[in-house]
Amino acid sequence: MSAPTTTDAAPMSHRQTLEALSGLLLVLFVAMLSSTVVSIALPQIMGALNGSQIQYTWVVTATLLTATASTPIWGKLADLFSKKALIQVAIVIFVLSSAAAGLSQSAGQLIAARAVQGIGVGGLQALVQVAIAAMIPPRERGRYNGYLGGVMAVATVGGPLLGGLIVDTSWLGWRWCFYVGVPFAVVALILLQLTLHLPVFRRDNVKIDYAGAALIAAGVSLLLIWISFVDSSFAWVSWQSGAMLGGALVLLALAVRVESRAAEPIVPLAIVRERTTALAILGSLAVGMAMFGGAVFLGQYFQIGRGYSPTEAGLLTIPMMAGVLASSIIAGRLITRTGKIKPFIVLGAVVLVVGFALLSTIDHQTSLVFVGVGMFTVGVGVGMVMQNLVLAVQNTVALKDIGAASSSVAFFRSLGGTIGVSVLGAVLAHRVTDQITHDLAAAGSPTSGGGGSSSLNLGALPPAVQDIVRAAYGDATGHIFLISAAIAVIGILAAVLLKPVTLRSSLDLPDAARSTAVAADAIDGAPAFDEVTPDRTPRRGSTAS
Repeated sequence: MSAPTTTDAAPMSHRQTLEALSGLLLVLFVAMLSSTVVSIALPQIMGALNGSQIQYTWVVTATLLTATASTPIWGKLADLFSKKALIQVAIVIFVLSSAAAGLSQSAGQLIAARAVQGIGVGGLQALVQVAIAAMIPPRERGRYNGYLGGVMAVATVGGPLLGGLIVDTSWLGWRWCFYVGVPFAVVALILLQLTLHLPVFRRDNVKIDYAGAALIAAGVSLLLIWISFVDSSFAWVSWQSGAMLGGALVLLALAVRVESRAAEPIVPLAIVRERTTALAILGSLAVGMAMFGGAVFLGQYFQIGRGYSPTEAGLLTIPMMAGVLASSIIAGRLITRTGKIKPFIVLGAVVLVVGFALLSTIDHQTSLVFVGVGMFTVGVGVGMVMQNLVLAVQNTVALKDIGAASSSVAFFRSLGGTIGVSVLGAVLAHRVTDQITHDLAAAGSPTSGGGGSSSLNLGALPPAVQDIVRAAYGDATGHIFLISAAIAVIGILAAVLLKPVTLRSSLDLPDAARSTAVAADAIDGAPAFDEVTPDRTPRRGSTAS
């Protein structure tokens, strides 16, 4: 294969960079909002479409499956083709599938539309970070990653609040949970067409690794299907678990074999094996499991364990959003000023564990002030860790590999979140059922139905039973956060093992010699070159380019 050539776009002015960044952040916000805004509205949606409990689960799972499985594929395509064109394709997929979801007349149609929507969401989540990495040097990227973290925080926490407001507004209705993002995505599409100008790497005889992409997508999908339904539809130890888990492992093992031999692998193993990338993946997996697996149950804690409405529950999660927003912006600016990133990741990982430890002590009577402090602490930790792990990886790879490297970290974070939600959800359900059954028996009430799925329909239960159910959910949630804290400790270990580096001030590694030195540096641990100066002039040990 011939060497890659670069088609340089005209340099983007500061104003164009800010305008393009606005479009990227807007479309990322809309993509993430599409996953969180629906959560509050799902009971009304499935009731209107006469959906079953299994279909209820698949409305969420379908999007998660396709988004997670497609993330590394989008990232690799960004290394081979125009990043701008791929972002536009992802936006179009998202807009059309969102409209189709809003127009759905049955649960099956909604699930299909949500699966397609997940492909667009996966592309946008991966490609936005790739585009920012192609626009802004790593050292300057710290401050912009703060804005990125803030957008993700607002979308994650504000989504349920917006969903509650939409379904509570009679002249809107649940379909607007899908329509609401469409006009903003169209605005972002137009804005990016006018302002986003990125270099395109042209390669002759490009061979897309279709076999690797298919095996990765199939293996991850089967794994996520198993995680989504284990302990609810079948037991952990059952033939279904053996078939799904075993099949997923076989498919992923075949994917590794194919990737190791492919000319253009979807997930370059040489990058994944590099120390910084491997540790960032481990840290992202742990943070994803702890953050998504724990935070997803806060809404349930406030609504069922404390008796607040969906809108009130959304408002009560604001401290976490504030923590993420403040820490991501402040840490981002400090990283840009100092060029150091490891201290902030280590500190953030420690703060995250402390926050989960605080929340592990809550029950159904805990002061809301204390709960707010715990959520704020968790938010601060997330804001300092999540995006900066991606930045640490982006600093170690050449611009031509930035897509595969960035999407690999995002992929494992999403996978960790999926695993965390499923496993911690199973633990929560088990503890809640046991406690409800025990307390009903102690109170002399019949246990049939109290501990099952009908326990969520509190309005249909007698007041005394409602109190038992609320106490069970409120008390069991603390145990979930204790497990989250234990998982997050792995993130501390990964952060401590990261190699201290100074973020480079250039968009790309200056020359082939420097690329070779960076690769050698990853092996022997001794830096061969000093940092590139802001005017892109190589220092000691480098040759002028």
